[in-house]
Amino acid sequence: MEKFKDIAAKDEKELLEQIDVLAKEALNLRFQQASGALKNTARLRQIRKETAQIKTALTQKAAK
Repeated sequence: MEKFKDIAAKDEKELLEQIDVLAKEALNLRFQQASGALKNTARLRQIRKETAQIKTALTQKAAK
C-alpha cells in the first residue's frame, strides 16, 4: 500500500489505470468471498482505501 504523497505525485493517467486495476482485483476478491475461497479478507478494505485515496488525489488535481 502506497502513502498518499506517493499517490498524489503520479499523473492522472497512471492514477486512472491504477483505479482500473484495483476495481478488477476487487471484483475477483468479491467472487472469491462469495464462494468461500477468500483467504485475505483485509485486502478488500485495503483496495477500498487505496481507491478512495486515488480519487481524492484526482479531485485535488482537478481543483488546481
